[in-house]
Amino acid sequence: MVTMTRRALQQRSGLDIEVVVGEPQVHRAEAIRLGDYMLGMYASRGYLAEHGIPATMADLKEHPLVYFVDSMLQVDALDAPRRLVPEMRDGFTSTNVFVHVEATRAGAGIGFLPCFMGDLHDDLVRLLPANVAELLPYWMVLRPDSMRRPAVAAVVHALREQMATDREKLLGRG
Repeated sequence: MVTMTRRALQQRSGLDIEVVVGEPQVHRAEAIRLGDYMLGMYASRGYLAEHGIPATMADLKEHPLVYFVDSMLQVDALDAPRRLVPEMRDGFTSTNVFVHVEATRAGAGIGFLPCFMGDLHDDLVRLLPANVAELLPYWMVLRPDSMRRPAVAAVVHALREQMATDREKLLGRG
């Protein structure tokens, strides 16, 4: 199983399931929408104590962004913070969302994080949720013959059930 922030592969030899952000444009594959998730701006309590709490969108430009490496971002939909707050400068960048969470917790700046990850940490505060929120879809891409394999069918079923169970958390409401 591949879970990366990239477009779905056009050639998927040896790959049964891909989970991607954004609707995939694929041929000779089955695309299934798993559900949506919300992203928002987060900062650590320590960072906010030292640098102040942004009260407006304009205030965000005074803070460094913890997010993806712009030149390596392959999913256009994930470029939301640079579209929403174009004046916000990159602080700490990485290709890994788990690194974004930990860098934000460590006070490297304001992270644009999936709410289901940011909300897990009591030391993180969501900022301006009414103004900065981006809803993105998760999709699953399968080879046409993959669903005939019991193990793959079981994983697909489990992913769909877990997405339904965690819907409120994924949307930043849990």
